[in-house]
Amino acid sequence: MSEFPATGPVTLKTNLADYPVTRAVKAGEVSSPLIRFDFCGPKVANQGFKPMVREGKFDVGELAICTYLQAKIYNKPFIILPAVVMARFQHHTIMYNAARGELAPKDLEGRRVAVRSYTQTTGVWVRGILQHEYGVDLRRVRWACMDDAHLAEYRDPAFVERLDPKGKPIDQMLIAGDVDAAIIPTDLTKDHAHIRHLFPNPNETAKAWAQKHGVVPINHVFAVKSALADARPDVLPELFRVLLESKKAVPPGADGIDFHPFGLEACRAAFDMAIRFSVEQEIIPHGFTVDELFDARTRNLKA
Repeated sequence: MSEFPATGPVTLKTNLADYPVTRAVKAGEVSSPLIRFDFCGPKVANQGFKPMVREGKFDVGELAICTYLQAKIYNKPFIILPAVVMARFQHHTIMYNAARGELAPKDLEGRRVAVRSYTQTTGVWVRGILQHEYGVDLRRVRWACMDDAHLAEYRDPAFVERLDPKGKPIDQMLIAGDVDAAIIPTDLTKDHAHIRHLFPNPNETAKAWAQKHGVVPINHVFAVKSALADARPDVLPELFRVLLESKKAVPPGADGIDFHPFGLEACRAAFDMAIRFSVEQEIIPHGFTVDELFDARTRNLKA
């Protein structure tokens, strides 16, 4: 027997954080006669990723793209919509401790670089940029990681060092000089003169990279339990519509870059790059075509 009603409105346990593109739906300004969202996820959405893929705690919600690629490898019962709810430039997230010497990207080889988890999507994007734009041999970098993967089945590659999760936080390790560099979301350069961005003028560098490749690095897409998709295929286009309407409530950015593409073709280049980087970095053992991430129920959803 399905856990979801065969017809009529359905209540969905939802993990979705507060972003400009989700504000309207979370505030109830965009609604649906078919769906009631129970926003029961944690305030920081990535804290709900493990419960989602390990325990099926949420019916729908955001999920990091690299977490979803691993979930697909390990046959977890989720599908995704071609809907990006969180994306950003990534160049600003890697910083280094200049007290240990000036660093350019290639200088990371042989150095110790910390990141929350080796499988963290931000880390995957940054490492891919380092490899393909600057020729960094990622295997020659000493990656030091605090957390395990969202998927319990995954094991870090042998060249990854696991830090004590009860030890010093990564930002404090960078400030203290315990590591040469770190990938973290908080900009430490504003308060610590010896902490510098690895990429000078990171926002401008990121814009140039995005224009060169036609890609904005996507972090989180919208995932749906397979049981819901199977029992209620009518809910899928309605979920897509509600999310799209919430996105449309946000004025476009001044630079004209769409950080939240909706629809398979709009997302294709970013998905393809995320898959390629994930294979190269041993996040997943083999790749997929972008079309394999979707099926007939989701492939044709368009903005």
